[in-house]
Amino acid sequence: MKQAMSRLFHIRRIANKYGLVEFIPRNNLPLIARMALSVGFSSKSHETSRAQRLRLAFESLGPVFIKFGQALSTRRDLLPQDVADELAKLQDQVPPFDTLIARRTIEKSLGQSIDELFDEFEDRPLASASVAQVHRAKLKSGEAVVVKVIRPDIRPQIEQDTAWMAFIARWLVRLHPQGHRLKADEVVADYRQTVLDELDLAREAANASQLRRNFENSDQLYVPKVYWEFTRSQVYTMEEVSGTPVNDRAKLEAQGVNFQCLAERGVEIFFTQVLRDSFFHADMHPGNIFVDTSNPDKPGYIALDCAIIGSLSDDDLYYLARNLLSIFQRDYRRVAQLHLECGWVPRTTNAIEFENAIRTVCEPVFDKPIAELSFGQLLLNLFQTASRFDMPIQPSLVLLQKTLLNIEGLGRELYPQLNLWDTAQPFLERWMRERYSLPNTLKRMQAEAPTILENLPRISANLVERARIMPADMNESTGAPATKNRLIRPLIPAFGIGATAMYIGLNYSPVAGVVVATLFVFITASKRF
Repeated sequence: MKQAMSRLFHIRRIANKYGLVEFIPRNNLPLIARMALSVGFSSKSHETSRAQRLRLAFESLGPVFIKFGQALSTRRDLLPQDVADELAKLQDQVPPFDTLIARRTIEKSLGQSIDELFDEFEDRPLASASVAQVHRAKLKSGEAVVVKVIRPDIRPQIEQDTAWMAFIARWLVRLHPQGHRLKADEVVADYRQTVLDELDLAREAANASQLRRNFENSDQLYVPKVYWEFTRSQVYTMEEVSGTPVNDRAKLEAQGVNFQCLAERGVEIFFTQVLRDSFFHADMHPGNIFVDTSNPDKPGYIALDCAIIGSLSDDDLYYLARNLLSIFQRDYRRVAQLHLECGWVPRTTNAIEFENAIRTVCEPVFDKPIAELSFGQLLLNLFQTASRFDMPIQPSLVLLQKTLLNIEGLGRELYPQLNLWDTAQPFLERWMRERYSLPNTLKRMQAEAPTILENLPRISANLVERARIMPADMNESTGAPATKNRLIRPLIPAFGIGATAMYIGLNYSPVAGVVVATLFVFITASKRF
C-alpha cells in the first residue's frame, strides 16, 4: 500500500511539473471537481510547449503511459498537429537503458557470454521502446540479427499503474450512470493482461512465428524469422530486415512508392488477418511498421513487435462481418437485427427505434465526399448510439476497434484520398461467399464431425431422459398422441444414425456424407411418425 500511494503522489508530482492540468477542460466539470483541480494542481506557466511537456510526462511515468501516448499519436485526426508530432517520438525514441544491463540479461537468459553467442554485438541500441530495446548483432553462422531485451525492473511499475487504473475503473462502474454498460473494470483487466504479456518475449516470438506462417509467400506482409535457440522470456532474437519507416514520407516519396497501393494494401492486410485468420497484429503504430520498397509500384509491409495480438470468436467474427457489409449497403434494419441477434444490445430493445437511431448516425456521413469519410469514426459513433440502448462494451472487440482506427489513421496519412469503403467492401463480400460456400461449409462440418460423435452418447442420453420424463405417448383425456413425445422420441435413433452416417460419409466424401446423413434422418424419423 505504501508503494502504491507513493506511485500516486509521483503521478501527481509529474502532472504538476509538466503542467498537465492545462489539458483538462474545466468548463464541463462539476464545481467540486474544479475546486479539487485548483487545490491539487498548479497552473503556472512553462517555457516549453504543451506538446513537449505531455511527451516528457509520459516518458517520466513509464511504460503504461508511454504506450498510451503511442496509441494517441496514431490519431492525427483527433489531436492537434503539434501534440501528434511530439507523441510520435514515443514510438521508438524512448531513452535507452544501460547496455551493461542488457548484456547481463542476455548472458543470464541464454547461459553463455556475449562473445560465445555472437560474432558481433553492437552496444549502442538500434532503437528503444516502452518495454524493451534492441541491439544489432551477427551470429556465429554469419546471419545478421537484432536482439530485443526487456527493460530491467519494469513489471512492478506496470502492476502498480494498472492497479490504480483498476481502482479508478471500479469507482467509475459504481458512480457513473453508464458504469454497468462501460465495463471499465473488464477493459482495464484485459489491458493489464495485454501489457504484462508484452514482458514475455517468448510469447511475442511465438506470435511472430504464427503471423509469419499466415503470410508465407505473400508479397504484402513480411514478418522476420525467429531464432528460437537465441530466444527466451527476456530475450528475443530475430532476423534483421531492412525497410523504410512507414512514417518517413519524404524518403518513401524519393523511392517512388505508390502510396495508393501502399494504403490499400494496409487495409487488405488488416481484413485478411481479422477475417481469414482471426489473428491480427493489434499494435500497428508507425514505430512497428516498415515498408519494403524493392518494388515501389507494389510496396509491401514489414511487421515488427508482435507482442499484442488480437483474435475473435467465430460468433463475433460472423456478426462483425455481416454488420460491416450491412453498413456498406446502408441496410440499417439488418444492422439493428444483427445487434439484437448477437446480444450486443438487450433483446428487449425496440428494433424500429434502434434502426432509426442508426440511420440518423449513418446518413449524414454517407453524404460527405469520400475523402472526408472515416469508417473508424463511424463505427465509434454507432457504438455511442447503441450505448443509449444499453449496449455494453464488448471487451473482445476493444483491440479490434483500436486497430481499425490506427489502420485508417495510418492509411489516411499515407494517402489522404484512401477510400476504405471501396477497398473493404469487395473483400468482405468475397470472404462471405468463400466462407459459406458449399465446399468450405462441408470442410467445417468434416472438421467438427469427431467432436459431434464424441458427444453423441451424452446428447442421446439427454434426449432419452427428456423423453422418459415426458407425459405418456397417449393423452389420457383425448386418446390422441402426446405432441412432445411424438416429436422427440422418433428423433433419438434418427439423430444417432444420422450423426454416425455423417461422420463416416464425411471422411470419404463430403457430399456423400451430407446426403447419407440427411436420408437416414428423414427415413428413420418418417417411419416413427
